[in-house]
Amino acid sequence: MAQDICVPVGDGFVNVRVGAIIEKNGKLLMVTNAGVDYYYSVGGRIQIGESAEDAVRREVLEETGCALEIDRLGFIHEDFFWGDSSDKLGKLIYEIGFYYYMKTPADFEPHAECLEAEGRGEHLEWVSPDTEKTVFPAFFRTELAKPVPYVRHVVTDERN
Repeated sequence: MAQDICVPVGDGFVNVRVGAIIEKNGKLLMVTNAGVDYYYSVGGRIQIGESAEDAVRREVLEETGCALEIDRLGFIHEDFFWGDSSDKLGKLIYEIGFYYYMKTPADFEPHAECLEAEGRGEHLEWVSPDTEKTVFPAFFRTELAKPVPYVRHVVTDERN
């Protein structure tokens, strides 16, 4: 069984993840679960031996039930945050994320439900850019509104 790239380092962890940017009719496909009051991107950790592109295609298929093609890499995100899951609660996490714009066919309708690591049921929602709920990564609120033809590097630091 392949293992996710989540490495304990001292009192913290390093994650390497991918995220999918799936847009349709002015909305973004996001994930949430019963244990949180926020949205997060479709995606997950890269597995050891897997490329970021293979990982985003796998994660999209697992989470939506549909195979989508990659359009292009949009963002490389360095994120420093405090863990909120039971095994990482209060631990510093340094996450490197690769966020890909996906090609979204006109007839795309996700049809999968899955469980996340804590056993809570995840579900997908089409989210308007002006939703009042928190969105992770936070830069989606500003940067997706002004797409550019090159890869952007974003650093988020929640330690302060």
